[in-house]
Amino acid sequence: MTASAFPPVVDAATWEKELAELRVREKAATRELDAIAAQRRRLPMVELPDYTLESADGPVRLVDLFEDEPQLIVYHHMWQDGAEWQCSGCTGFTSQFTRLEGLANFDARFVIVTQGPIDEALAYRDRVGNAMTWYSTANSPFGSDVGAPPGGGFAVNVFLRGGDTVYRTWHTDGRGTEQLGFLFGLVDVLPYGRQEVWQDVPEGFPQAPTYSHWMGSDDIAAAYGTG
Repeated sequence: MTASAFPPVVDAATWEKELAELRVREKAATRELDAIAAQRRRLPMVELPDYTLESADGPVRLVDLFEDEPQLIVYHHMWQDGAEWQCSGCTGFTSQFTRLEGLANFDARFVIVTQGPIDEALAYRDRVGNAMTWYSTANSPFGSDVGAPPGGGFAVNVFLRGGDTVYRTWHTDGRGTEQLGFLFGLVDVLPYGRQEVWQDVPEGFPQAPTYSHWMGSDDIAAAYGTG
């Protein structure tokens, strides 16, 4: 680490002034996120057919994934047939969620759906120590119909139920999923941030290829699982 990898050192008054200027932008971003969330709550929705998925206990209807809640968040975990380790991004992202019981206070549930066969998916879940509930859409068009087809990328979908009828209310993929996890939120307040080559950083700050600081699926298994 060289001196050029450090921010300038200033007196406390100068630091407070620049922090206050930054906070104006941070608060504006917070208000914009509030406005985006308000628009999201006003989105129309799409009625879905009655899909059947696979659970640890056998076939279940899509509406069963809600259990007793009216709202459901689904993370679509990427799956590659025959792979020893599934997508490290998906594995790492979902490993963050170990205490989801609080969602019940907001009338919601958060689960994983993958294209992998249910027995293989559950075995992988145990290997990497994942704490979420998994379902399989391997024998259902559900994943393909909501933007997560076989061989496709990851995605998040949100659903609302009315009786036995399920409606799709929101979808995102790519970096749109970052808002749901805590890791990058913590990393982004660090002086060096994510240390990836695409980020705008002062000259001399550490940067490395994208993903190079991410935990691999085997690392996650060693830390949390039976693998």
